Amino acid sequence: MKRDRFLFPVFPALVLLILQGCQPGPAPGLVLEDTWKFRTGDYPAYAGAGYDHSDWITIRSGKTWEEQGFDGYDGYAWYRQEVKVSAGLRWTLTKRGGLVLKLGMIDDADITYWNGEIVGQTGHLPPVYQTAHGEERVYEIPADLVRWGRKNTIAVKVYDGGGGGGIYAGPVSLSVMGMEELVVIQPLVPVDHIFRNKGPVEPGLKIRNEMDRPLKGELEAVVVSDFGGEITRWSREMEIQKGGEQEVHLPFGELAPGFYRVSVSLSLDRVRKETGFSIGVRPEEILSPLDRPGDFREYWDRARKELAAVDPQFRLIRQDSLCTDTKEWFIVQMRSLDNVLIRGWYMRPVKEGVYPAILHVQGYSTFYLPGWMYPGEDMVALGLNIRGHGFSRDDVDPGFPGYFLHHIDDRDRYVYRGAYMDCIRAVDFLCSRREVDTTRIAVEGASQGGALSIAVAALDNRRISLCIPQVPFLSDFRDYFRITGWPAGEVREYLRQNPEVTEELVYGNLSYIDIKNLAPWVTAPVLMMVGLEDEVCPPHINFAAYNNLIVPREYMVFPHSGHRLPGSVSQLKYNRIRDYFNLN
Repeated sequence: MKRDRFLFPVFPALVLLILQGCQPGPAPGLVLEDTWKFRTGDYPAYAGAGYDHSDWITIRSGKTWEEQGFDGYDGYAWYRQEVKVSAGLRWTLTKRGGLVLKLGMIDDADITYWNGEIVGQTGHLPPVYQTAHGEERVYEIPADLVRWGRKNTIAVKVYDGGGGGGIYAGPVSLSVMGMEELVVIQPLVPVDHIFRNKGPVEPGLKIRNEMDRPLKGELEAVVVSDFGGEITRWSREMEIQKGGEQEVHLPFGELAPGFYRVSVSLSLDRVRKETGFSIGVRPEEILSPLDRPGDFREYWDRARKELAAVDPQFRLIRQDSLCTDTKEWFIVQMRSLDNVLIRGWYMRPVKEGVYPAILHVQGYSTFYLPGWMYPGEDMVALGLNIRGHGFSRDDVDPGFPGYFLHHIDDRDRYVYRGAYMDCIRAVDFLCSRREVDTTRIAVEGASQGGALSIAVAALDNRRISLCIPQVPFLSDFRDYFRITGWPAGEVREYLRQNPEVTEELVYGNLSYIDIKNLAPWVTAPVLMMVGLEDEVCPPHINFAAYNNLIVPREYMVFPHSGHRLPGSVSQLKYNRIRDYFNLN
């Protein structure tokens, strides 16, 4: 899923005062604001330095555009801002190579221009669309592109393929290349940024002064919860000698179990440096009680019976272009709940035998593809496209946006009731195959796929042996909607347009598919992976489900990752599956 938002509060734009050659005297500054001129749509002239954007509306970076009046908008949009670069910086910039432009994270893909020239691109825009919503944008501006003593235009062309869009996370900044490293702030925290012990929480900072003179001023730290409230604020005067280093402990005191953003600012003489990091405090103690409706079990028993009454009509279609000497590839199609046609990719080893199986389940709005599946030759793999996704859109196709809301006013027709049954039908298919060891079936997926993993492990707990959800979606909706902009914004707009549907009805229907309510039914061991900086499926909702599991469980936190986890996660999850199935 891409949505892909664990939205900490928006912090002010990062402003770095750059000292010309680190000499005494007034310091010329580079100020990049968090306010931008904004316009939806696409037109080549928007990239140019001479284009007049004065009649565009103003929005902020650090928030999705959905949160700022453009709820439900997907497609192209432009951000523009003008910044003056002092002529006094010319010698320093030329010597050091230019400027560094940091834009935080952008959902989904962007091309960034400086005075009409492309200086960076992350992800790919259509027609070869590829999201990069979890990657920080850092672009270098060569000195010869700078207009000295005049306004320079930054133009950012953004494409969003669904869900929240825009320059949505992290501070923006503009600095002289290399100069920002003269004052370094390093957090001193546990490796995964998780404080597991009771008692006061005291992260540390290591501050290093590489400038050619002492610095004296104030250090301030502010702690904000993932719900947006300021928890504590602390400051102290400090002095750091030339070439010196200091360690400082931040006495935050007792913090309740949960997740927090620490914003640090260091004002030393004419230098100001800001940074931030996230921490978790005893996340296994986060309380999110079950809120199951009274007929919760009957609801899902009835769904299973309805699915069982549908003839699956399994059909394999060999894909010769994908087959190798060691693997056979097929498109598999089948009928699911309400006779909906769904499809997936099926891979089996050529060598005769009985193999463990992996069910891969997909993220929101994606087209699940063979290249995302298990690469080995010692297991069977099925990559499912649930209803309304990929090539499973024949009978259900609400599109994006729209999928999350599809029949949300009717618990028996809500799209995720059918989607969860699609996953069980996929398990039915695996269990129908003679090459599959039906006692060794693992399920894994990220985001929406993380939620689907927990759901199928709960609703089909006799056949799922291992569950590995990553950054799971669809959990703890009342808290989820307090923390994030999406899908809460879509729901609010839906309620505005459909006044006959009440908020309580929506929350009631969502409680049936809430994975925290399904979690106690899981009987397989669970390994959950979490991105501490996730602004799409925030850690709070991940642990809301995790803490209601009553099976052997383990979690891994990636402290510098957002909704997109590091590439190493693939090997980690496959190693865990292989170990569990005694394949290593």
